[in-house]
Amino acid sequence: MIPTSPVLGTENQSPYQVDSRKEIILLLRSLQENKQLINMIIHDGNEVIITAILKVDDDNNNIIFDCASTESANQRLIEAPRVYFEAALNKIGIQFSSSSVSRCNFMGSPSLCCTIPSSLIRLQRREYYRINTPHTHPLICVVNVPEENGGGKINLPLVDISCGGVAMLDDQRVLNVDFGTLYNDCKIDLPGIGLVNITLQVRNSQNLLLMNHKTSRRIGFQFIDLSKTMMAQIQKLITKIERERNSRQSGMN
Repeated sequence: MIPTSPVLGTENQSPYQVDSRKEIILLLRSLQENKQLINMIIHDGNEVIITAILKVDDDNNNIIFDCASTESANQRLIEAPRVYFEAALNKIGIQFSSSSVSRCNFMGSPSLCCTIPSSLIRLQRREYYRINTPHTHPLICVVNVPEENGGGKINLPLVDISCGGVAMLDDQRVLNVDFGTLYNDCKIDLPGIGLVNITLQVRNSQNLLLMNHKTSRRIGFQFIDLSKTMMAQIQKLITKIERERNSRQSGMN
C-alpha cells in the first residue's frame, strides 16, 4: 500500500523538496516504468482515487494518468480546486500536487492529465518503515466493536504493518474512524509470533475508489503501549516479509 499523509504540505517538508526538472522527470518516469500506483487525493484527504502514470510527456509538459473507474470520480477530480498525488518508489514517498487536472486522450483511450510539477517532495521516513502485507495469505485483525457502534467482533485484513501501527481495510465501514478513537483488546495472528493482543488508536482514514470499481475505507492505526519486545518481533517479521518478497522478485527476473 502507498504511504499516505492527511494533506500534502501540512508539515515542514522543505528539506525534502526537489526543484530540479531533470530529477523530477526522472522520478516520475521511474514511477511509470515500475508501474507504481498513485493516490489522487481530494476533499481535504477524505477521498482517494487510485491510478497509475501512463506517460511523462516532457515535450508537452504533461503527466498522463489512467482514468478513475467511474465517470463521476473523474468529474470530481477535474472540479477539485487542488489534487494531491502520493506514491512510493523504493521505500521513498513521492508527493506533489496540481490545481488543474483535465481530460485528455492517450493511445485512443480517455485519460487524465496535469502539468509536470515545478517541485515535488521526496520523503523517506525511517522511524517506522511500513511494508505491505502479503495478498496471498492476508493477515487478519480481530477488532472489538464498542457497544455504541453495535458491539461484536469483526475481522479486517491488514494492508500494511510497521513497528508503529497497521493499516486495515474496512469495506463495510463499520468502525468509527474519528481521530483518536481507541479499540482495545484487538488480536492479530502474526506469522512466527502467534496471537498478539493489542490496543489500536485511529490516526487517519481515507475512502478509496479502487481500479476494479470497488470502494473501500483504509484506516491507519497506531499501536498503543506496545512493548519493546513485541516491537522487535514485529521488526523481524517485516524483515522476513521483505526478504521473501525480494527473493520472489529476483526469481522472476
